[in-house]
Formats: sequence, C-alpha cells, structure tokens
Amino acid sequence: MDELKEWRVVELLKTTTEFFSAKHVDEPRISSELLLAHVLGQSRLQLYLNHNRPVYRDELESFRALCRQRLAGRPVQYITGEQFFYGMQFHVDERVLIPRPETELLVELALESLAMKEREGIANPAILDIGTGSGCIAVTMARLSPSLRITAVDISRDALAVARMNAEKHDVASRITFAEADMFDERFAGKLPAERYDMIVSNPPYIPVSEWEGLQREVRQYEPALALTVPEGIECYRVMAGHAEQLLVPGGKIFFELHADAAATVSELLGTHGFSDITVLKDYSGHDRVISGTGPVRN
Repeated sequence: MDELKEWRVVELLKTTTEFFSAKHVDEPRISSELLLAHVLGQSRLQLYLNHNRPVYRDELESFRALCRQRLAGRPVQYITGEQFFYGMQFHVDERVLIPRPETELLVELALESLAMKEREGIANPAILDIGTGSGCIAVTMARLSPSLRITAVDISRDALAVARMNAEKHDVASRITFAEADMFDERFAGKLPAERYDMIVSNPPYIPVSEWEGLQREVRQYEPALALTVPEGIECYRVMAGHAEQLLVPGGKIFFELHADAAATVSELLGTHGFSDITVLKDYSGHDRVISGTGPVRN
C-alpha cells in the first residue's frame, strides 16, 4: 500500500482484497472487511455506508499491522478477538476453538427440545455443557432461555477463563457454574455439582488424528488441538455416553455435534448404552452434524 496516498474505505478494501487473493488468503474480501471494520470501530455494513470516508495514517498503520498477521495465516477472529455466534458477539483467542456456524444448529435443536420439556411442566431445567471452550453454547442457551441452570465444564483452565469472560459480557454468569474437569477421568462426575441434568450438550473433539494434516493451515497452526482431535474420533462420545447414566435424569436428553462421517458409529454406540429415539440431523450443507437421544428410564 502506498503510504503517501490518501486512502478511502472503498478503494482500500478493493486493493486489500485483491492483494489477499493474490496471496491465496482464505476469504480475502471478508478478511479485508472484518479487519478494517475492527480498526475503524464500525460494522461491515457501516464500511459501505461510509465508503468514501478517508482512512487516516494511524488507522492505515493499524490496518496494515493486522493484515500482516492475516498473511501469516492467523485467523481473523483471533486477530480481532471476536466472533459472532447465534447473533451474539463472543471474545475468542488462541485459548479456545473458534465457534462455527454448524454449532448454532446444535443450540437451536437443544433449545427446541427444552421448550417442549417446559411445556411438560419441567421448570428450571439443568443443563451440562461438556467441553464448553469459549462458552458459546452455554452462554447462548442461558441468554435465550432465562429459566436454565447450566454447568459448563472444560479440561482447560484457560478456556474456562474465556468462557467466564463471555458469560459476564452477556450478563448470564450468575446462572452458569464453571467446572474444570477431564471427561476421561473416572472421577469426572464427582467434580461437578451434585445433581442430575435434564440435558447434556457437547461439541467435543471429534477429528481423528489421522485427519490433522489435512486441515487448513490456519487451523493447525493456531487453534487448540486439544479442542479438535482425539486418536480415532469417537472416544469422547464413548466416555460421555458412559457418564450419562450417572449424570442424566431418567429420560434425559443428549445433543452432541458430530463428525460428518461418524453418525452410524455414534448411533450404535449410544444404542449400546441404552439410549432411545436416536436421531441424526443434517446441517445446512447436507452433512450429518447433530445427534440426539433419550437416556434410559431407570426403575
């Protein structure tokens, strides 16, 4: 970029988009828009409403610094420190996985199921979010359904710090209990509040280690592998199904996000643990994405 030139928003976006495209940066236009919007303190829409606004020298320098990070492969969301999820703004950084649009479907389906439970007379349902990460699932559910009581658990203390930050940001921290625990620990249930849950939700690590090298460079280099991969891809579902008998109320529900190729295997696994009404739902791209089931009703 010519430092002596007086830049306007529209031409700076055009030039940066072309530059990113030539350098094979993913989503060059969106990257340009999000970075400039962040520097100018505006939304992407405002950029175009104010397309002839001059970009001053200090703003240009800040923008160029962010562009250099993007060229190095750092995700836009980590550069700006924010990601929108279900229409809400969440803080994100390298301590947590970047929330994906596919996970919004998990939240939507879980909330629909809870609405049915409330119509059946179940007040103040208790929800367990395993592997909460940024807290996007727990915080969104708490914000959209004020009757919920939520326990959000993660193995990572750093991730829990981000989740607490997001809960405070959206004024739901008083209704979420955060717990540090490893789902693979046989004492996992004992590290949670002493209650049974009406629903367990989770977007667990489900990418097999064998697929790691095939992921995007920016995912491999910047996002926490702990939140993404397990040796074979199904280990988390196996242990969560095992914990469910102790953690769920009789007939409680589970909603788990899936690897697109794991639906049959996870369905069979849940069946062996006594779950019924097992349903696999597709995301908007037509991939199997969410599995739900009803836990056993014990006598």
